[in-house]
Amino acid sequence: MTIITHSRKTGTLIEGTAKGDGSNIILKAGGWRWSRNLGTWYVPNSRDHAARGHLINSTAEQLRAAGFIVDVDIDDTARPAAEVEQDKAERAGERAEALAAKAERRATAAEQAQEAERKAAARLPEGGEPIKIGHHSETRHRNAIAKADRATRRAIDAGTEAKQAAERAETAALATVRRYNPVTVANRIETLQADKRRAERRLNGHTRTVFTVGEQRYTESHDPAQGGAAELLRARIQELADQINHWEGVRAVQVNAGHANNYGPENISKGDQVKFRGSWYEVRRVNRKSVTIPSMVGGSWTDTVPYHELSGQQPAAF
Repeated sequence: MTIITHSRKTGTLIEGTAKGDGSNIILKAGGWRWSRNLGTWYVPNSRDHAARGHLINSTAEQLRAAGFIVDVDIDDTARPAAEVEQDKAERAGERAEALAAKAERRATAAEQAQEAERKAAARLPEGGEPIKIGHHSETRHRNAIAKADRATRRAIDAGTEAKQAAERAETAALATVRRYNPVTVANRIETLQADKRRAERRLNGHTRTVFTVGEQRYTESHDPAQGGAAELLRARIQELADQINHWEGVRAVQVNAGHANNYGPENISKGDQVKFRGSWYEVRRVNRKSVTIPSMVGGSWTDTVPYHELSGQQPAAF
């Protein structure tokens, strides 16, 4: 029997397939990938995300049509945000270590290829002596040139692979640092809050203005969600609330440690100087979530900058 499973911890996996049974054609076409580490097929980016019901059901139907007996087991219970982030950090660390080891192997291979290139070049006649056509040395000379060319190509390729591996290792090592960048954290909180408001509107129903002509407003109304849709939305809202709480806690720690600012309309006034991306600007207007400053491109234009992206503030008297 073939079983398609989904949980937030493991993502969407499939068990019971075998090499040569034809399942790979269906799975590849559906966007599944093979994992050598897991020894099974999986849906990319499915870990700690809601189950993709359409993809799972479509895959199951196609496999059944091909003669497979398929069962589906879905547990879509969200994990606590703190647990999710801990797992992500651990996986990022493991990936960084693996890529660093790979980069070291590639660097060693590049050094060996360069040494082989030097030895191959040393076998060539000194001074770039031309090939003596018809001479007994012609074949040996041509072979030496060909061997040197191949060694040069291998050295170049190995050097390129070593550089790429080092770059990937460096990127992986910085992944968690970037994820916890104070500005990134603040942006994530705003995104999660917007997602939560949107889910609440869908759950409770809402009316919105589509367009306005003169004083006439044209609106559309959406009824509250019902049944299974409402249950899914309630679960989603609870999940988002947990994520918001987690990241607000992270930001509070960053603010207390001095790694993030705590600016807002209560401590910035019109005429103050604020620092944004290394330059100082006069505050033209104080808004609820941002300040208005002169445009960085000059002229009479202005830009709005979220408070959490500011890196300094001085009172107007400065």
